[in-house]
Amino acid sequence: MKMILPIVFLIAGLVAGVAAGVFLTPAGAPEEHDSSDSPDGKKGDTQTDTKVNDKSSKAHGAGKDEKDGAFEYLKMTKQFVVPVVRSDEIEALVTLSLSLETRPGLSEEFFEVEPKLRDAFLQVLFDHANMGGFDREFTRSDNLGVLRRSLLEAAKKNLGEDVNRVLIMSVSRQDT
Repeated sequence: MKMILPIVFLIAGLVAGVAAGVFLTPAGAPEEHDSSDSPDGKKGDTQTDTKVNDKSSKAHGAGKDEKDGAFEYLKMTKQFVVPVVRSDEIEALVTLSLSLETRPGLSEEFFEVEPKLRDAFLQVLFDHANMGGFDREFTRSDNLGVLRRSLLEAAKKNLGEDVNRVLIMSVSRQDT
């Protein structure tokens, strides 16, 4: 019995991994192209070019823009952890994941100024926590709207007017 249990867990893990891969594959996954489909009639590998272009657009998360048709979504590399302090003691910890909606092509500049941007975002988040923004019903849309506007202002100071929105990807509060 002791030898069978690890094998059962191994098989169950493999099945779960395959199932997750099948169900979590994006709907817009690149299709296989035949090399005879190339426009110039050469027997080149058009699939390689398609994969490279798909990877670069997925890495930056191209979306739709009201003007020229594309946005780029840039994810902050780490979560933000904000302490909620009351009476000189940490009452709770709030964690947030943030992304930016920007014009395409801003990713290099974004990664260059990300440390400065993180610092500015942390200051906004600390101020929000000190004003009671993470108390009680902190997930109400009007409360998060104030936070989004403040974060957008900080993003525009560091990256310019090419930042369209700050997206709050996740937010949670853990009381101590």
